[in-house]
Amino acid sequence: MLDLTYEAPKPKVIAGAKQDWELVIGLEVHAQVSSNAKLFSGASTQFGAEPNSNVAFVDAGMPGMLPVINEGCVALAVKTGLGLKAQINLTSAFDRKNYFYPDLPQGYQISQLYHPIVGEGEVLVDMGPGVARLVRIERIHLEQDAGKSIHDMDPHMSFVDLNRTGVALMEIVSRPDIRGPEEAAAYVSKLRQILRYLGTCDGNMQNGNLRADVNVSVCAPGAYEKYQATQDFSHLGTRCEIKNMNSMRFIQQAIDHEARRQIAILEDGGKIVQETRLYDPDKGETRSMRSKEEAHDYRYFPCPDLLPLEIEQAWVDEIAATLPELPDEKKARFVTEFGMTEYDAGVLTASAESAAYFEEVAKGRDGKLAANWVINELFGRLKKEDHDITKSPVSAAQLGGIIELISKGDISGKIAKDLFEIVYTEGGDPAQIVEDRGMKQVTDTGAIEAAVDKVIAENPAQVEKARQNPKLAGWFVGQVMKATGGKANPKAVNQIVAAKLAQ
Repeated sequence: MLDLTYEAPKPKVIAGAKQDWELVIGLEVHAQVSSNAKLFSGASTQFGAEPNSNVAFVDAGMPGMLPVINEGCVALAVKTGLGLKAQINLTSAFDRKNYFYPDLPQGYQISQLYHPIVGEGEVLVDMGPGVARLVRIERIHLEQDAGKSIHDMDPHMSFVDLNRTGVALMEIVSRPDIRGPEEAAAYVSKLRQILRYLGTCDGNMQNGNLRADVNVSVCAPGAYEKYQATQDFSHLGTRCEIKNMNSMRFIQQAIDHEARRQIAILEDGGKIVQETRLYDPDKGETRSMRSKEEAHDYRYFPCPDLLPLEIEQAWVDEIAATLPELPDEKKARFVTEFGMTEYDAGVLTASAESAAYFEEVAKGRDGKLAANWVINELFGRLKKEDHDITKSPVSAAQLGGIIELISKGDISGKIAKDLFEIVYTEGGDPAQIVEDRGMKQVTDTGAIEAAVDKVIAENPAQVEKARQNPKLAGWFVGQVMKATGGKANPKAVNQIVAAKLAQ
């Protein structure tokens, strides 16, 4: 494992206030389950389909239609819980949450309040090299998503697309352990990374497949410690919820604005009203959406159409056996196995695809050299062209071939960069390209010595200077490399130049 220091959450003190205030944040992350069918029907979950084309009778709330649980969604929720080191509840139950939304035809949402499928877990949030913070997960429950209201197609009417209605969501609820905007974004980012590794949610925030409700409150210094000691939420101040955040940057901006808004009210002698708010990124501010409901406002009661969900420990164990190596474990292994820095390991394990690509490149080769080429050359080029690793024109086998040629001494680092450019733009087998284009490094010491002798003979004044100041020997190395078209072995050139100038 990595040698990590676990820091206690540091309070975010808001500058510019009359007194010190501490920021307390909890998140409810809604992650769409990566299933082909909805939670209670066989309708497709395909994104971007024609409006209202992926709607079964049960999704449309037709009379007499009964929900049938999708076992695959349950399995992915269990897998998520296991990946977050959480308790899996062998018995859970669904409840009806009653409220009116025009895009939820049933008039209620089937969710889990009293008996969620997953209990307490944890997420380690990376806050810098060697530093992590623990955010506790309170619960994960399954629920159905609502549809989408569209207000910009007609000046007088709103339209409803029910394609998303009934799609399975995992609501991942954290404890109020997060103390600043940057930490909140880092938590969501780490959670998304874990979900993607597990394959239980694609984490596509742009499509709304991962979105967060952010609960923000401010309190006097020391109040958070009292909460930790007593678990009494009243110490934390009145919270406001910012709904449906689907951008790391907007999450940070919304938290910062909301904290300042609450502080201004409190310092002016007012009181914070518990409510649900929306963030307007154009104005950079939050605005009231509705008063914040409590559980009793939703009139929860057990869903009469669904029996309690009972699963067997043996089934949970089978799912546990399919868990992949997760980011923290993979990162620690890369540091140990390949001798790379924690930072490099973090870059390579940012996604499961990147990590798999690197491991294929490094297999049986110099791990540090492979990491350097994947991170600096390949990732740098892909970022410049706004591509991810899945769109790389250079396969792992091709990049591995370049590294083999470097390790064997067939090509120098400079030639390797030229070769990489050819492979990136034209494709082909690196070894064959080197052979066909005469790019092989000159390792014949006789040929190199002849080139050195020629440069020395043509530059007697520079020789005299170099003998008085050995640091000038690099000039001769450069001239020899230029004369040989960069093909001479740099190490051999340096050795021969040093020997010749010492005579």
